[in-house]
Amino acid sequence: MKHAGQQTLRELAPLLSKIRAHAALVERTPGSFYWKSRGHLHFHEDPSGTYADLKLDGDVFTRVRATTAREQARLLTLLAKSLRQPRRNPS
Repeated sequence: MKHAGQQTLRELAPLLSKIRAHAALVERTPGSFYWKSRGHLHFHEDPSGTYADLKLDGDVFTRVRATTAREQARLLTLLAKSLRQPRRNPS
């Protein structure tokens, strides 16, 4: 599975706009978001669809399907929840 390319990121534009509304996140490269200087969310593309890797607990990425509108809505819910979690100090 490869990182999302420009075409996939264009297709995700409405979703990315909603993600960018989270003031706590910094988009270092298109579609790659950091929280408190650590990677927090990025996207992959695969023949089976689009996926997001999201740190739900602050340490480990969890792959979340983000192809359909319903899946993207779930991703936004999970993202908001993850940003409410206390950030652990890096080891």
